Amino acid sequence: MSGNPSTYNASKIKVLKGLEPVKQRASMYTRTENPNHMIYEIIDNAQDEALAGYANKISIHVSKDHEVISVSDNGRGIPVDIMEDDEEKRPAVEVIFTELHSGGKFDKQGDGAYSFSGGLHGVGVSVANALSLSLQTIVKKGGKEYSIRFENGDVVEPLKELGKIPKNETGTTVIVKPDSKYFDQPKINVDDLKYYLKVKSPLLKGVEIVFQLEGEEPIIWTYGGLKDYLIAESRKSNADNAYWLSNIETDEPNQTQFVWDFEYYLKEKSTLGEVGEGIHLVLGFLEEGKKISQSFVNLIPTLNGGTHERGLKNGLFDGLKSFMNHYNLMPPKLTIENDDLWSKASYILSSKILDPKFQGQTKERLNGEGPAKLHFGLVKDNFELWLNENVDFGKKLAELVISNANKRTKSEIRVDRKRGGSNTTLPGKLADCEDGDPEKSELFLVEGDSAAGSAKMGRNKNFQAILPMRGKILNTWEVDISTLFAPGTISDIATAIGIQPHKITDDVDFSKLRYSKICPMCDADVDGRHIEVLLMTLFLKHFPLVIKRGHLYIAKAPLFRIDYPSNKKNKNKLDAKKYVQDEIEKEEFLKKLEKQGFTDQSVKVSRFKGLGEMNPDQLWDTTLNPETRTLMKVFFDEDHILSDEEMFNLLMSKKESKKRREWMEEKGNSVDVDV
Repeated sequence: MSGNPSTYNASKIKVLKGLEPVKQRASMYTRTENPNHMIYEIIDNAQDEALAGYANKISIHVSKDHEVISVSDNGRGIPVDIMEDDEEKRPAVEVIFTELHSGGKFDKQGDGAYSFSGGLHGVGVSVANALSLSLQTIVKKGGKEYSIRFENGDVVEPLKELGKIPKNETGTTVIVKPDSKYFDQPKINVDDLKYYLKVKSPLLKGVEIVFQLEGEEPIIWTYGGLKDYLIAESRKSNADNAYWLSNIETDEPNQTQFVWDFEYYLKEKSTLGEVGEGIHLVLGFLEEGKKISQSFVNLIPTLNGGTHERGLKNGLFDGLKSFMNHYNLMPPKLTIENDDLWSKASYILSSKILDPKFQGQTKERLNGEGPAKLHFGLVKDNFELWLNENVDFGKKLAELVISNANKRTKSEIRVDRKRGGSNTTLPGKLADCEDGDPEKSELFLVEGDSAAGSAKMGRNKNFQAILPMRGKILNTWEVDISTLFAPGTISDIATAIGIQPHKITDDVDFSKLRYSKICPMCDADVDGRHIEVLLMTLFLKHFPLVIKRGHLYIAKAPLFRIDYPSNKKNKNKLDAKKYVQDEIEKEEFLKKLEKQGFTDQSVKVSRFKGLGEMNPDQLWDTTLNPETRTLMKVFFDEDHILSDEEMFNLLMSKKESKKRREWMEEKGNSVDVDV
């Protein structure tokens, strides 16, 4: 019987063709928190043209409602000629936007269109097309201008010639309106987009990147190179404090700034890699302060590092050891470790890899042993040479590393960063900190991959770790320990902190605790508060001594951002901002502005729908920076622990649904609810 649901035969097998796989399972191909990652694929194509040396200007325009974006470059222009090996004899531009795994980035040798690119699998722009209500591509090429339009991934206006143009005018423009049904937040996150463009602009020396939000003045990013960017960002992060080792902060032209600016690409094939592969590294060292730690592969940000960073790390360390041995700087009976150097390194790494193997479509981590070998081989000897050319600085760096090693060896608590509090390997999604001292280390439990991505880029890698949580965790108030730690978020939390579940009367070995502060960092809305309660329930029920010993904190993120003029003379210029955590604080600040003569028309209030809408700089300023953040310590009074448990039982127990309803009916009017 064909209608029998138990029947399983060939008629039940479905083959998805064209762009249907993307539409059916969008999250397998891109991030779906908002359309930004999809748009980055289009921007990356423009930047690949620049990386290949064919474009020197990229322009991005976003509509006032944040729903439509245009990306233009003055590169070669997407091919518009007919693909002879295509059964339907379609123009190349149509195939590129409608077929997965199509493009010009597969052929990395000979006369391939791109030797080095972030795009690898030919799915980026086709995914963008599949998830868009409309997409138009305009190509300038060969003295003519062409246009093709798509809706919902399908061609609605085939390729047509718009007219003749000067032959020296070339390039591609993609105008796209994402389909809101595929994304949690349907609109483009403009702040995140601007940050993405800003951090990548120094990688494209000589390329002008222009961003414009409709109705506002354009922003143009131009840096003198990676070195200038590293120094500028470090000054910004560390204010006016003298954190740098040596005199990097000086603007005196005749003084040496001790930043290693190293750029090298293979001129011939060798055991290290292929022709053209190589790195551009700018590196400085900090005695104190927030590090700048950014790595890119073919302009793609690798937020979770990878084998290229491992090779860099090992190469720097071996180069320093060779220098120290040469000058007899190595103290007897003291073992220096890689992190004694790496924990003080502030760097930007831009790598060119012929055929990079990224982990997943979001490309946040680089795999493969080839990049490790390449980076180690290029860095080790050249770093040692640079230290020998700057001997006084090299000796000063050696002193810093020896000091770090002495502090580490004298520490009473030693932590193996590859292992947690048990024999279990640390969670794969954990972006751990680099400092080995648990007394200084902090773990942030972050809601969602989007917020986690911003947190990883905005944090201080030296002492702040990030563990993403996927959705709401279980209500663990009545969950048995035997089922509590099945694979998933809760198991990851236990493994990461290094403490096993326990009762308040248990004797727990806290020498295995890996972080002094464990900080849930959730959205400032009702859902975020719910997750906070679920996490506090988890710790109160199954990790009570973590609370008792003062290790649990709530990281308070802002709910609103208020932009306002810094002076009354120019009320149209919103050049000042204030972050506030709730409605009450917002109203208080607006009243303060009103008393200063600023009306509603001269003030802009933005509500964050979640941490994922905040760019890394904003997240650092508001929630991560120890100098500006708000951390609320969670504690309980042991004298009142029974009453606390009684309240949690009322609120969280499934058995108390009737009493809970009665309590809510009695107390509900006294609660303000953010809906």
